[in-house]
Amino acid sequence: MRLPETRDLFAREIDFPATKESVVNAVGDTDLDAPSGQTEAIADVLKRTETEDFRSSDELYDTLVTFVSDAFIGRKFYDDRGTSVGDDSEEVHF
Repeated sequence: MRLPETRDLFAREIDFPATKESVVNAVGDTDLDAPSGQTEAIADVLKRTETEDFRSSDELYDTLVTFVSDAFIGRKFYDDRGTSVGDDSEEVHF
């Protein structure tokens, strides 16, 4: 499942407010598909947060997006303004 699709999944499958345990029981085995082709289960993502209660599907989604692995990030150190953050290469000016 793609990450943006999880918000609808949460709204359909979970009654809010919900505990982390109830979320894991309801949808924890759902695999998230990263752009890199890797997958990660929702339960594995939620293990990284100390949050135990979620008031809404939006709050749960925001938490999920915050704690997914690096496989979901895209190009590291990329800046669309032409600078390379954290990269030792020279900056190119046009």
